[in-house]
Order: sequence, then C-alpha cells, then structure tokens
Amino acid sequence: MSESVTTPNLEAPDAFYADLLSAHEKLGKEESDAFNARLILLMANRIGDLGELRQLLEAAKVDRVSKQQY
Repeated sequence: MSESVTTPNLEAPDAFYADLLSAHEKLGKEESDAFNARLILLMANRIGDLGELRQLLEAAKVDRVSKQQY
C-alpha cells in the first residue's frame, strides 16, 4: 500500500472543476447525489487498493486535505 496523495496533484484542476460542474448541470439533488456516488465508486475502482481508499476516507473525515491547499 502506498501513501495517499493529499497534496495538489491535478494536471488541470480548474478544467476538472469546470467539467465536474458541467456534469451536474440540469440535475436535481437526487440525480446529483447519485452521479457523485457513481463517480466516487468509479474512482475507487480505479485506485483499487482498500488500504489507500481507507486512508482517503480518513483524510476526508478530518479535513486534512483542505488544510493542504486543496
């Protein structure tokens, strides 16, 4: 298991954010929540390592990511 990356690592963060917002356009709250759940599961599948996923869950719980310039 590798250490989770919680420092900025996106090639084009503004472009990704714009794409994410665009994907949510015209979605209601329930549809948006379902979209987010599918996206999270796809990203988790891409990562694949349960230990790393658990580290990321913990990082999200304690808000460490936002304190590191995210």
